Amino acid sequence: MEIPNTSKPKTFYLGLCLAGAVSAGAYTAGAMDYLLEALEDWQMRKSRGDVNVPKHDVVIPVIGGASAGGMTGAIMASAMHDPIPPVKLAPDPLLAQVPSNKFYHSWVDLVADDMIKVMLDTSDLNQQNMQSLLNTDFIDQIAARALTVSAGAAVKREYLDKQMKLFFTLSNLEGMDFDVAFRSNLPNYNRYIITSHKDYLNFRMAESASDYKADGWIPLNFQKQLNADLAKQAAIATGAFPIIFRPRKITRDGQYLNDLKWFDPITKAADRPFDKGPYKTLNVDGGMINNEPFEKVRRVLIDITGQKDPNQYQSYQSFNSTVLMVDPFPSQPGKFTFDTKLTSVMGNTLTAIINQSRIKPETLIQAMDSELAGQFLVAPIRYGQGTDENYEGRYAIASGSMSGFGGFINKEFRIHDYFLGRANCEKFLRDHFTVPQDTENPIFKEGYSKIDKSVFISEKNNGLQIIPIFSRRKNEPYMPIFSNGQRWPSATQKEISGYRNALKKRVESVLFNLADYSPTEKALLWVGAKILLNGKVADSIIDNALSSLNEFGLLRHQ
Repeated sequence: MEIPNTSKPKTFYLGLCLAGAVSAGAYTAGAMDYLLEALEDWQMRKSRGDVNVPKHDVVIPVIGGASAGGMTGAIMASAMHDPIPPVKLAPDPLLAQVPSNKFYHSWVDLVADDMIKVMLDTSDLNQQNMQSLLNTDFIDQIAARALTVSAGAAVKREYLDKQMKLFFTLSNLEGMDFDVAFRSNLPNYNRYIITSHKDYLNFRMAESASDYKADGWIPLNFQKQLNADLAKQAAIATGAFPIIFRPRKITRDGQYLNDLKWFDPITKAADRPFDKGPYKTLNVDGGMINNEPFEKVRRVLIDITGQKDPNQYQSYQSFNSTVLMVDPFPSQPGKFTFDTKLTSVMGNTLTAIINQSRIKPETLIQAMDSELAGQFLVAPIRYGQGTDENYEGRYAIASGSMSGFGGFINKEFRIHDYFLGRANCEKFLRDHFTVPQDTENPIFKEGYSKIDKSVFISEKNNGLQIIPIFSRRKNEPYMPIFSNGQRWPSATQKEISGYRNALKKRVESVLFNLADYSPTEKALLWVGAKILLNGKVADSIIDNALSSLNEFGLLRHQ
């Protein structure tokens, strides 16, 4: 079937893929803050009729995200209805909250400066109903305030498609069964059941429920509260880190799954498709199965542009869309623990399962080719202070410590990562998100005609900026001075060791909630926990935290 081309002649389409990040969502949030600022500045200059402004348009028609990326994508989608003034400079005082900016308020402020105390609170553990190792009630509070928008007139953002699509990856614990027919000598075993745990929840910005196009994309309007609660639940569910954070239940109409083409392999192969009416799922972190859903973002772009031939959308001379992925933890070789201890094998096994489930063989070869135009990546890079050494990937961000949970320890870690995200995005748009100066691509050739192009040329590759940046380059440091007097934050060993009692209390409460013990068993367990177990567990966690912080240069020995 031929894909209809619904693109506009002078418009370039930018699909956002926001990868999972745990507490490093602060980095992605900072990058999105700067992206919105740049697009808003360009739109304002065009609407005023300023001179020397490129005439082409860049429009975001789709945002896809996993885990922390999905949560940030939902905030980005809500920006269609609410103003989000950029946070260009760190607050004064440094730890002051910034409720006017949902990116900053959701990922840096959270609900407390010290989130470890919040997550170790035991108020969620009662009546043997433990659902997660950490208290995650704060996530609901953040989602509620982040995705609630004002009832006034919507902000006009021409760069956000009025029918912008937003989707979340989910890991469906029950899974969806379908079968493959086999010819067998056993009459009752002629079908091979396959269970898919890869799930998606898809939305399209709309004005009313009647805008549904029977394609699986659920009408969404935050301002009118149209399926806004469902989107909020999806944003929370995609970030439900297995075991650590509690799983989330989602109920949607089964018809949405029947209509979505992404589920065709299941709905067409199944004996019966999903029934109309409530379809309930229990979900954990979407990043566990699909942490970087850039292939799905590309699929949406193809539907819009009609450019289904890679030779078209991977060429700078003909492409009219691209995927921009923001990934705080880009793929890097990990450290493998080569021993047979149970704890090591458990960790290695979980890592192997997750890594294997994320493989996308149809896109790996293309993704490794830096000369192709169909995908771009914003990832952390931090320039060394007074040295030529640069830090890349997880070692560039403070939240990269403790397997991505480091940002919960110290608000200054999150502040650092937010402003690094802003700085990296600015550098990317100025110097890397470009097309050749001599391009014959009609979008950019016309967009840059009859203006002085020199101010929009990259210092890195001499290319023309796809999103023009009007502000001057700054030589000043982009990072504030932290409490340690440096531009790279740190915590003290005393601060980390101070969590020991709260950890012991949480471990003790977790033990009591694992099963319905008799009074005698509880008494014995309490004695054992007090004498041996919870103290050793707490000490082990603290030792691992100190080791990780030290590895990342985040520990002050005093």
